[in-house]
Amino acid sequence: MSLTSIILKQSVAIKSLGSEEKNINHIRLQRVALKKLLRKATFTEFGSQFGFENILNSKNVEQTFGEQIPVFDYAHIYKDWWSKSFEGKRNVCWPGKVSHFVFTSGTTESSSKRIPATSALLRSIKHVAIRQYVTLHNYPVANDYYEKDILMLGGSASLDSKKNLLDLSGLLMLKLPFWLNHFYKPGIEIAKETDWDKMIEKIIDKAPEWDVGTLMGIPSWMQILLERIVDKYKLKNIHEIWPNLAVYFYGGVPLDPYKKNFSKLVGKKMFYINTYLASEGFIAFQATPEKHELQLATDGGIYFEFIPFNEKNFSADGNLLEHPETLTWSEIEENVDYALLISTCAGAWRYLLGDTIKFTSCLKAEIIITGRTKHFINLCSEHLSVGNMEKAIELATEKFGISFKEFSVAGIPYQNLFAHKWYIGTDDKVDPELLKKNIDDSLRKLNDDYNYERGTALKEIFVEVLSPSIFYEWMKKNGKQGGQYKFPRVLKNEQLKDWENFISRKITASSAKQ
Repeated sequence: MSLTSIILKQSVAIKSLGSEEKNINHIRLQRVALKKLLRKATFTEFGSQFGFENILNSKNVEQTFGEQIPVFDYAHIYKDWWSKSFEGKRNVCWPGKVSHFVFTSGTTESSSKRIPATSALLRSIKHVAIRQYVTLHNYPVANDYYEKDILMLGGSASLDSKKNLLDLSGLLMLKLPFWLNHFYKPGIEIAKETDWDKMIEKIIDKAPEWDVGTLMGIPSWMQILLERIVDKYKLKNIHEIWPNLAVYFYGGVPLDPYKKNFSKLVGKKMFYINTYLASEGFIAFQATPEKHELQLATDGGIYFEFIPFNEKNFSADGNLLEHPETLTWSEIEENVDYALLISTCAGAWRYLLGDTIKFTSCLKAEIIITGRTKHFINLCSEHLSVGNMEKAIELATEKFGISFKEFSVAGIPYQNLFAHKWYIGTDDKVDPELLKKNIDDSLRKLNDDYNYERGTALKEIFVEVLSPSIFYEWMKKNGKQGGQYKFPRVLKNEQLKDWENFISRKITASSAKQ
């Protein structure tokens, strides 16, 4: 075992001794986090305008902060504040000059968002990442696991020098601590490749030279990479080339819809560990193999607030209404859907992240991700969430014993009422009518509102089975191929029109060849 790997293993063991506090006071941690953020940004343009000094001197800092600072979505905070930093102005929302901007991986907007990534934010992300790494003492990995390579499949690490703009995963690769460079794959040279297909080809070519023990990346793209490696080298599974592969850190989307396919790609037991890393910060992580819940990072430089995800606070399209109800840690309840509101050391203040979560334990700050504020369908009060959709696909996977690699859902008008249309990507044979019935039956059991509306305004659902390649080609066409990009689970408006037109052209072209 190398000296570096010995240090890593001992560090995990030592830090783990103090990591199992039974009664962490998350309310206190968050109060401290808020005060630190306010003190640091007191003399910024934002802090001066909204009276951070007065907030800090108030009797109830959390309450005064909520009363004096408006809630921002991306459009408003970028237009009024972040755009100044993007143009090079200093001390706008955070002290000094913003070192970099990263673009988001989300698919709800037609173009990517520009999110500030300060040095303080990168330190915060590394702090939480180390906390998650420390939890590996909960997993029975082999003694030599810490000697093995770590393959990170992210966006390009090539920096737009004119705008200091790149993908967050690429920025993190550029800022890796020196001791991790020895283990990191594919290496900075390959990671700087801007053409996604060329990057993948280079990784595949180098794969036999590496001894990978850890994978990191979004399931959809990681699945494609592993399939292509297995195919090129005529392997039975990925463990024939990487026998020491033991851990897969994933995030961005749930693993469950992809689990069936991953089981075909591996030959040994794997530990699948969930992470919640957004462009705005490291939000939460899975701490133990027994629990699928995520531990909210209450000491990671982010202050959290919570907006009940209901009709009082959000429109039918998922847009935030004026004067929403916002809650602090002392007011939250378990098993209630909340939209996350964050304030960070990158100058995000009461910023609507766009994700919805539910607490399974307020005391332990344990959550599950239930969807996104705009990734749901509510045409006629059916309240169909992404969580419902993903569970229905998971159940269909178990029922038919096949792998669904991508899917999306759209709400459409139908016979003067409404219908849902599912687009499902699989290479396996499946009867669309049987699949339709299975999904519909599952959703009726999962969602009472859906079940009721299926007897009234929601007259029908449709299922179209497509080749997974069509999903990936559409992503490529829209400049959202690879890295941290995800296919939208819900298609609406212009995005839906573009998708339908793309499918139509593909089908027409295919028919012409025949």
